[in-house]
Amino acid sequence: MFAYTAGIEPTLTHTGYKQLYEQSQQVIISLKKTIEEQQQLLAQQQSLLLQNQSLQLQLTELKKIIFGSKGEKFITASGNAGCVQADMFPDDKLGEHTVVKTTMIKAFEKKQTKLTIKHPGRNPLPDSLRREVVTLQPDEDVSNLKEVGREIKEVLEYQPGELYVKQFVRPEYIKSSADGLTAKRVIAPLPCVPLEKSIAGSSLLTHLLVSKFVDHQPVYRQLEIFKRQNVTINYSTVSGWIKDAVALVDPIYNLHCKEVLNTGYLNADETTIKVLDKDKKARPNGSSGRGATHKGFYWVYYNTQQKSVLFDYQPGRGALYPQAMLHKFKGYLQSDGYDAYETFDKIEGITTLCCWAHARRKFFEAKNYDNRNAELVLGQIQQLYQIESHCRDQNFTPEQIKSHRQQHAVPQLNALHQTLKELLTKTLPDSPLGKAIRYTLKRWEKLCIYTRDGILQIDNNLVENSIRPVALGRKNYLFAGSHDRAQDAAMLYSLFATCRLHHVNPENWLTQLFENINSTPKNQLHLLLPQNYAASLS
Repeated sequence: MFAYTAGIEPTLTHTGYKQLYEQSQQVIISLKKTIEEQQQLLAQQQSLLLQNQSLQLQLTELKKIIFGSKGEKFITASGNAGCVQADMFPDDKLGEHTVVKTTMIKAFEKKQTKLTIKHPGRNPLPDSLRREVVTLQPDEDVSNLKEVGREIKEVLEYQPGELYVKQFVRPEYIKSSADGLTAKRVIAPLPCVPLEKSIAGSSLLTHLLVSKFVDHQPVYRQLEIFKRQNVTINYSTVSGWIKDAVALVDPIYNLHCKEVLNTGYLNADETTIKVLDKDKKARPNGSSGRGATHKGFYWVYYNTQQKSVLFDYQPGRGALYPQAMLHKFKGYLQSDGYDAYETFDKIEGITTLCCWAHARRKFFEAKNYDNRNAELVLGQIQQLYQIESHCRDQNFTPEQIKSHRQQHAVPQLNALHQTLKELLTKTLPDSPLGKAIRYTLKRWEKLCIYTRDGILQIDNNLVENSIRPVALGRKNYLFAGSHDRAQDAAMLYSLFATCRLHHVNPENWLTQLFENINSTPKNQLHLLLPQNYAASLS
């Protein structure tokens, strides 16, 4: 390899260079192989990590389903609860309580915080309830004694609903003419009834519909209750009554649709409903498909300014269905980011925005895998909701809300955006946190649009709350009997939800509708809408 000459330093021969080159190539090949093996190991490690996270997610979801609560109330590490959106229909103050903080110091001076709950007290019974007064006298003789006061205790009792017969008796008279040659029959006209040639009165029809679509009690259960009062009615008869009663409501629903959509801002969402489909194709094994169910959808639109809700039944979840309903709509359309609503981005005059509650939910689900970073993001989102809570508490006007958001929410959004971008670089893309970050960043512009106008909401919770009765109904009567019956249910869900928004008793409203629908001129039918009925009561 080396050649030596007198007085000359040894040098590499051609053969030596060749051997060194071959050795270096072998080293490079070995290093490449090692790198490839390390990359494979790293990929396997990442794959196992993702699998582990996925299994942990499934385990957590199962535990949540079996043992946990359904809420997404966020509590920071410091123990402060985040802003929780109030229910759309707050009825009373039951459950409210005052939390008083006290500090207890042990002998070794370790401080702890203990929460004591102050009970709000019993709500008074409403004055509108009928009082049955029972006077209790002492056993001894008090005839010669002077009464100095009274102790009153009220007990709430219940009397089951009563079926009764309203009998219209009309005396008939004969009135002779002045010349005595002719006579005419004199009799009082019958009052206006909702269904001609039917024994079902307005209050009974109302009870059937409210019990089913507000109290979620199937018809067959109602008939069992009637039987206990010795009244037996065939199921088919009652079904016919309900079908005819809903037909009376149809023109009111059409007016309701126009009123809900006559706005510049809508919240939109959708939910499933099983529908019995007699036209279902035969099953692959050749047996009949009769009796199979079809998964239909209620598309729900919420008018925040007028406090009204619209349910629209459609057989599918494609973009063509909301497009058909909203073909004349112009303004803001807020949704959960479902792809069907993205088609409205291309329609002139419509601005789509997304929901922070859905983005927040992604990070809430990621808490079990990266609690520290997920809580960091949730804490920043919580501050956005605290800003909204302050606006509500102060009863700000839309102009004031917009100004307050620009001053406080916009800087907070900028800080949150920076946090998400930083976390994205050090988070596995397919991890729950990584998915949450990418979901939010993809919709970032639409998530920030709410700060532009004070009438806009930070999330879609109002329309989601209006869908809850449907979920309860699904658990009780399981499916709709046909596509037509599913749309009938959509009508009633729309009007009953609007009743609740305006604090209107649905039974009172529907009873007066049935009593007046046949005698009300077409140009005055709008007066029978729940929102207008509520205005007439005030």
